[in-house]
Amino acid sequence: MLLGVEPRNCKVCKKGLYRNKTFFSGGWSRCTLCDEFVHYSCLASGKVTFLKVRPRVCKACRAAQEGFSFPSSKEETPAAVGS
Repeated sequence: MLLGVEPRNCKVCKKGLYRNKTFFSGGWSRCTLCDEFVHYSCLASGKVTFLKVRPRVCKACRAAQEGFSFPSSKEETPAAVGS
């Protein structure tokens, strides 16, 4: 059987990682700490703001290292079942 290809989402901004959208606008990279794919713009900045820190670390992992809480763009709220 053939399994459908599931689209990947960015861990930081929760938007899709599609080649036709992100290939010419920065692309994506894998975070070395969480091993997840993220948009290039969602990687932590280095000493110069337009350059990214090496090794590649996403903003969520950088905030966790520094002790800051990273606000989630989508809040998970349980839905009432059988109202």
